[in-house]
Amino acid sequence: MTSNVIIANLGYLVSISCFIVGIKRLSRVRTARSANVLAASAMLIAVASQLIELETVDYRYVVAGVIVGASIGAVLAFKVAMTAMPQLVAVFNGFGGAASLLVGLSLFAAIQERGTLAEVMIGSTSGLGTGLTLLLSIVIGAVTFSGSILAYLKLSDRYGSVFGKSILLPQRHLITLSLFALSLGLCAALLMFLANPVVSTFAIICVALFALLLGVAVVLPIGGADMPVVVSLLNSYSGLAASATGFALNSPVLIVSGALVGASGLILTQIMCKGMNRSLANVMIGGFGGESAEGAGSGDASAYTNVKSSDVEESALTFESARDVIIVPGYGLAVAQGQSAVAEFASHLKGLGVRVRYAIHPVAGRMPGHMNVLLAESNIPYDELFEMDEINSDFRSSDIVLVVGANDVVNPAAKTDPSSPLYGMPILNVDQAPIVYVIKRSLSPGFAGVKNELFDLDNCRMIFGDAKKVLEELSVHLDLAKAA
Repeated sequence: MTSNVIIANLGYLVSISCFIVGIKRLSRVRTARSANVLAASAMLIAVASQLIELETVDYRYVVAGVIVGASIGAVLAFKVAMTAMPQLVAVFNGFGGAASLLVGLSLFAAIQERGTLAEVMIGSTSGLGTGLTLLLSIVIGAVTFSGSILAYLKLSDRYGSVFGKSILLPQRHLITLSLFALSLGLCAALLMFLANPVVSTFAIICVALFALLLGVAVVLPIGGADMPVVVSLLNSYSGLAASATGFALNSPVLIVSGALVGASGLILTQIMCKGMNRSLANVMIGGFGGESAEGAGSGDASAYTNVKSSDVEESALTFESARDVIIVPGYGLAVAQGQSAVAEFASHLKGLGVRVRYAIHPVAGRMPGHMNVLLAESNIPYDELFEMDEINSDFRSSDIVLVVGANDVVNPAAKTDPSSPLYGMPILNVDQAPIVYVIKRSLSPGFAGVKNELFDLDNCRMIFGDAKKVLEELSVHLDLAKAA
C-alpha cells in the first residue's frame, strides 16, 4: 500500500466521522449552522482524499470545476430568497441524482471499452455486485433527477400555476407500475445479454429513459400540500443513489455519506408523514393538495359567515395588556419576508414584560425546517422556538395567539370535519386560545384548498394586509405605548 493510499484512507475516515457528527448536529436548531459547515468540510476532505489516491489527475479540470461550482453557489447564496429555498433544495436533490446517473452511465461506457460488462460480472461475486449497484445508481439517480426537477416546477412561483396542482392522469397507477416494470425488465434483459455490447448499450439507455419517466409519473399527481414530504423523500433518494454509486466505484466515503443522507431523509420523511397523520403510500398515491375534497368546503370568501376583522391600532391595544403571547409562523411570513419584522415585534412585546414563544408545526412552510431557518435568519433565540408537541397544551392558558401566514396547520377542520382532506392531521390548537389574531392578505385557502374554520370562530380576529407591514405598524404602536 503506497503512502498516497494510506493518506487518502485516513482522509476518508476523517471525512466519514465529520459527516456523522454533522448530520447529528443538524437535528438541533442551535447547532445547525456549525453542522452545515462541518458537513461541507467533510465533503472537501473527501474530494481532496480522492484526488490524492488517484495521483494522476489533470488539476486544470478540477480547478475549473471548483471555480464554476463555487461561483454558482455564491450567487445562489446571495440571490435566492427564503421563499425560494424549497425550490433550491429540490434542484440540489436533482443535481445529486443527475450526478449518480451520469457516473453510472460513464462507468458502464468505461467497462464496455475494456471489453464487455459480462467479463466484469460473470464468474465474479464482486463483479456481479458492481453491475447490480451500477444499475441501481442509474435507476435511482434518474428517478431522483426527473422527480426533483418536477418538484421544482411545482414549487416555483413562475411555473407553479401550471404544475403546482395535483395532475391526475387517466390510469396513472397503471402508467407508474408499467414504467417501473419496464425499468426492472430492461435491467433483467441487460443482465441476460451482457455479452452483446450493442444490446446491453441499448438496454441501459432505455433503463435510464424509463427511469426518468418514472420519476415524473411518481411526482406528477402530488399536489402542493404534500411537497414538503416529497422534497424530503427525494433528498433520501439522492443519498441512496450516491451510496449505490459508491459501491459501483468501490468508494467507502461515498457509500457511507450516501447512506447517511438516505437514512436521515427517510427518517425525516416519516416525521413529516406523522405530522400530517398520513402514510407515505397515501402521500405518493393520494394526490392530496391539488383540489378541494368534495364536501370539505371551498376557500372562497363567500364560504365564511362570521369573520371579524380588526385594525392594527385596536389590535395593538390588546397586545399591550397581554402577558403571554404565542406566535405561529407560516409560509405567508416567508412570502412577505417578515422574519425581521416579527422579531422586532416580539422584542417590543418583551419590552412590555410579555412572554413570547413561537409554535412550529412539523409541516409549516414548504420544506422541512422552513420556519426554523426563517426565524433563525433574524437571530430569534432558539429557546423561544417550540415544536407542536411541546406547546400544544399551552394555547389554552396563553393570552393571545398571533398567526402570521399559517393556514392548514391551524385549521380546526382537521379535528371536526371528517369530510375534510385535513381530517386527522395533527394541528396547532390555536382555536383554544382566548384571543386569536390572524395576519393574512385575504381569506384565500392554504395548500389544501379548503375553508379554514378558524376564521369563523368567535375568538378569532383577522388583520388583513401584508404581514411585514402589519407587524411593523404593530411595533410602532407598541413603541408609543411603552414611551407613554
